Amino acid sequence: MSEPADTGEAVEVAPHRWRAVVAALANETARRVHAELTLGVHSATLQTLSPSRRRQITRVLTQSGLVREQNGRLAADNAVFADLLAAAPAPPKPTGLARFFDAGGRIAVYPSNPQVRAELLSSIARSVLDPGEVLSEQQFNARLSGHAHDVAILRRHLVDHGLIERTPSGTEYALPAPGER
Repeated sequence: MSEPADTGEAVEVAPHRWRAVVAALANETARRVHAELTLGVHSATLQTLSPSRRRQITRVLTQSGLVREQNGRLAADNAVFADLLAAAPAPPKPTGLARFFDAGGRIAVYPSNPQVRAELLSSIARSVLDPGEVLSEQQFNARLSGHAHDVAILRRHLVDHGLIERTPSGTEYALPAPGER
C-alpha cells in the first residue's frame, strides 16, 4: 500500500478527531482488526464477528480515519497519524535558561557550558537568598528544593562557584558580601 503524496498543503483536521482515533484503538476488537490490516494480512478477527458487529467495527475504524474502504476491501490508512500530529504541532522548545528546567521548575540538566552554568546558578542564588540574609542548612535546603531534585548537588555547585558562602561554623549559608566574589 502506498502512502498519499505529500502536497505540502496543510491538512485540515477536526480539532477533536484524535478522540475518535484513541476511542477506536481503545476498543480491543477494533485495535486487533487495525493491527491485522496494518500488517497487510487478511483480518481473521473481522471474519469471526457477527454481521452487525463487523459493520460496527468497520464504521468505527473508517470514521476515525484509521482504515479506508476501497473496492469493498479494508486497508489501514496510517496517514491519520501524520494528519493529527500536523494539526497539533509540538509546543515550542524552551529557550534561554528555561531549557534547563523540567515542567515542575526544577533543574533537569546542568549546562555543560561553564558560562551558562554560572548564569543559571547565579539566577538561583539570587532567587533563594537576599543580600545579608543568613539561613541554616535546613532552611537553605528547603528553598533550594524548589529548584532541584538533588539539593546537595545544587548547594555544592553554588558554594563551589562562589555564589553562596558557608559561614565559618559550616552550618549557615549566605550570599557573599558585595566585592567578595
